[in-house]
Amino acid sequence: MNYRHLFHAGNVADVFKHLVLIKALEALRLKETPFCVIDTHAGSGLYRLEAPGEFEQGIGRLWPARAEWPLLATYFELLVSLNTRNGLCTYPGSPWIIRALLRPQDRAVFMERHPEEAAALRDNLHGSRGITVNEADAWAALQGLLPPKENRGLVFIDPPYEKPDEFDQLAQALHAACPRWRNGMYLAWYPIKARRPVEKLHARVRALGTEALAVELLTLPEDVPQRLNGSGVIIVNPPWKLEEALRALLPPLATFLAGPNGQPQVRFENLSAGKKS
Repeated sequence: MNYRHLFHAGNVADVFKHLVLIKALEALRLKETPFCVIDTHAGSGLYRLEAPGEFEQGIGRLWPARAEWPLLATYFELLVSLNTRNGLCTYPGSPWIIRALLRPQDRAVFMERHPEEAAALRDNLHGSRGITVNEADAWAALQGLLPPKENRGLVFIDPPYEKPDEFDQLAQALHAACPRWRNGMYLAWYPIKARRPVEKLHARVRALGTEALAVELLTLPEDVPQRLNGSGVIIVNPPWKLEEALRALLPPLATFLAGPNGQPQVRFENLSAGKKS
């Protein structure tokens, strides 16, 4: 898939997964006890938006209408803090979003295996408290970080899907990590370019024997293989009322982002009980 953060920054998939990430972080913030966030494929944290680009169908379409989306207030507040003078020029990656929503008692660990991006991430987060940046292969390093000392928090897994086996690597990582940190929340993003790899991933998540939810947002029909028709997130141990909030938010958002020529779909699948809706 050759997914690189800079090229895809701010596209529909980014908008979707970052909104779910924010909702998950907001749920963690409801309790005063500290939490830890582990971001396995962090990137550099901040990205310059230049047209033409995929962001024009994502945040570029949503930004002018932001006053009409009060449920996205936190998301837009973060963007406004980065784009105060010259319009929409900068888009935050997941580390910047996570850092912005940490409280003094919380912390985050970011992993990025590309040296240049890891160095840029350190620069972009310079001076932040409670932050660790590791230049590491997350697939090999994740188990050693679990469970965190806080025993409360989130693992955010957003691999680049540059290799054909990364769906398998994601499933293997969840099967290794969940027994080590059973009460941790896991939020894993995946692209939808063909249905078969997604079905296999869902089956392996069901085999975890824990509470899990899959949520998908598509803006294009699935009849064109090897095209990014949409994306999904798997949430293991989803927080209370997260599904309810996403069911209210995502259908109108998918319709808006699909535009007049798209075919919006939002799907929820309970991977604990195998129910679909």
